[in-house]
Amino acid sequence: MGTAIFLIVLLVVVVGGGIYFAKSQAAAKKRQLDDAKADARRLVERLGGQVMNITGTDTASQQAMADASERFTAAGSQMEQAQSIEQARLVRETAIEGLYYVRAARLAMGMDPGPELPGSEERDRAGKVTEHRSVDVEGEHYEASPDPSQRTPHYYPGGRVAGRPVPQGWYSEPWWKPALVAGAWGLGSMLLFSAMFSGMAGIASASAWESGYDAGQEDAGAADGGGDAGDAGGDMGGDAGGFDGGGFDGGGFDGGGFDF
Repeated sequence: MGTAIFLIVLLVVVVGGGIYFAKSQAAAKKRQLDDAKADARRLVERLGGQVMNITGTDTASQQAMADASERFTAAGSQMEQAQSIEQARLVRETAIEGLYYVRAARLAMGMDPGPELPGSEERDRAGKVTEHRSVDVEGEHYEASPDPSQRTPHYYPGGRVAGRPVPQGWYSEPWWKPALVAGAWGLGSMLLFSAMFSGMAGIASASAWESGYDAGQEDAGAADGGGDAGDAGGDMGGDAGGFDGGGFDGGGFDGGGFDF
C-alpha cells in the first residue's frame, strides 16, 4: 500500500514537473519573441518617422527616399505576419536597410546623416565602390561611384542579393534589382560585374562573385591553396632528397581556363 502511494505521488510530481517545464519554456519563448518584435517595431517606427518627414531635393536623394519608403512598407507587412523570432529579425533587417537609404539621402542633400546604424557582416564583406567607373556592357551603359550624382542616383547599402555580394555605392541603374525580384541572376550578370568592378580594391573578382564569394573569402581560399601547394612541395622535396638513385623527374603545369 505504501509503495503504491509512493509511486502515485512520484508520478504526480513527474507529470507536474513536466507541465511546469513546458509552460516555462513556452513563456520564455514568448518573452524572446515579444522582445524581438519590440526591437523590430522600434526600428520600423524610426524608419517611418524619417520617411514621413524627409523629402529629397535632387534626383539621388529622391530615389533614396523612395527606396526607404519601399522598405518601410515591406517591413510593416512583415511585422504584421511575424510569428517567430526569425521573422521578427527579418523585419529588423528590412527596417535597418531602409534607414541606410535614409542616411544616403541625407548625405546626398548635405545634411547630418544622424547616428550610426547597426552593422552587418554581409554588408561589410560585400565591399564598397571606391572609384568612379563607366562601362558599356551588351549595348547598355552603366556607371558606379562612391558619391551620388545626376548620373548615379541609385544607392545600394551593400549586402548579398540572390547569394552574391553587391558592393555599397551609387549606380546609374539598379542592376541588382532583377535578381532581387527573381531570386536568381541573369546570364550577363557576371560580365557586367567584371566590367564594373575588375581591379577595384576590396571587391571580389568576377570568378569569385560567380561562385558567391566576397573578396575576403577569395583571399582566404587563395591562402589555403598556397598553403596546400607549399605542403605538397615540401613533401616532394623531402622524398626526392631521400632517393638514392639521384634521378630527377620534370613536373608539368596545367593552365586553368575560365569561361564566362
